[in-house]
Amino acid sequence: MELIQTIVSTVITLGILVAFHEFGHFWVARRCGIKVLRFSVGFGPPLWRRTDAQGTEYILAAIPLGGYVKMLDEREGEVDVSERHRAFNRQSVWARIAVVSAGPLANFLLAIMIFWLLFFQGESGLIPLVGDVEPDSPAYYAGLESGQQLVSVDGRETPTVAALNLRLLERLGDTGTIKLGTRYRGSDVVYESEAPIERWLSNQDAPSPINGLGITLDLPKLLPIVNALVDGSPASAAGFQPGDRIISADDQPVPLWQDWVAYVRARPNEVIAVEVERAGRISFLSVQPESKQSNGDVYGSVGMMVRQPEIPADRIKVFDRGPIDALGAAVMRTVDLTGFTFTSIAKMIQGLISPSNLSGPITIAQVAASSVDAGWTSWLGFLALLSISLGALNLLPIPVLDGGHLLFYAIEALTGHPVAEKVQIWGYQIGMMLVLSLMAFALYNDVLRL
Repeated sequence: MELIQTIVSTVITLGILVAFHEFGHFWVARRCGIKVLRFSVGFGPPLWRRTDAQGTEYILAAIPLGGYVKMLDEREGEVDVSERHRAFNRQSVWARIAVVSAGPLANFLLAIMIFWLLFFQGESGLIPLVGDVEPDSPAYYAGLESGQQLVSVDGRETPTVAALNLRLLERLGDTGTIKLGTRYRGSDVVYESEAPIERWLSNQDAPSPINGLGITLDLPKLLPIVNALVDGSPASAAGFQPGDRIISADDQPVPLWQDWVAYVRARPNEVIAVEVERAGRISFLSVQPESKQSNGDVYGSVGMMVRQPEIPADRIKVFDRGPIDALGAAVMRTVDLTGFTFTSIAKMIQGLISPSNLSGPITIAQVAASSVDAGWTSWLGFLALLSISLGALNLLPIPVLDGGHLLFYAIEALTGHPVAEKVQIWGYQIGMMLVLSLMAFALYNDVLRL
């Protein structure tokens, strides 16, 4: 059942992204008077097809890992004299640029629409308060103290933990200083300080920028109370129930959820005697964590989720936006994340960010399934992030991608002559090898994470 849910959620997620991307190409092509022969979501054998009055064939194909819009083009076959004016290759360079650009722009527009919906219905986030400061850390040398609120990073506001995390992520791999703005709660005085960094977190496969800064946030204690169980998991088979509070493991006290997680992860395939409190009564259970692997490390897992603690109202930042403010915030969020995507790609090429962070279809499938489990809001947020990534990646100046086509057309616009056909073919061959290599590497990273 879990596998079916993962497949369905992945197909729906990728289908929406591809459909929007290709519709961008399709819509602008139609506006430019170009004849569209086929609009396909997916590759391979058609599962469904129909043809409209203008002769465009619409297809849903079996392999949902992409899609394409096929336009009338003299380079791909003979075109009737009466329709040559509708061929893509006969259009001005600016019309071709518009058609090619429309795909990535449609992905950015989808992200803006999703963020607008999320922001308009209400957005909230946890206020970032400093808990502990690690000695000899960047935060320590910046003079951060417990109880302070982090209000800005490099002059940009960080009203929530999510905003703080994004601003810090932008500095991965950098050398120099991070400018931090802090204030004590109840005070309007902002203190400016600088945290020294050198190739910050560049070698970490899954960097945690807040921890990398050397702080732990002041958060409500996460008690070891079970909220839900994974069907068919060791915890479910052992008889755990939602609401159970874990008291001890092998007679060792378990005061916090983190303690329970650490104990389980260190004991794959080992039987653990667990004392639990259930409805005010003490029960004893035995559970054997299953063995899992991630990045070559073996760890134990029992398949249970923690009950989130209640957060005091004064620790939550609530954004109450009208439709116009929500739209502005949605545009800014999309611009920020797009810039972050391009910056991260550049840093990965420079070796400032570990390439192990590159993800492929398996990770996408897992995240899509988990975001669906977490609710529509979480899934929509993931869809927006993935749409931005798809749009940004397609704008890279690599032949076979939209950005490669735009590069050739930009040269044509500047020189007044199209790029030589041999050069284009050579570029497409290199681009195809590069894209396939990146896909293979991303898939390799996915397998290592399993």
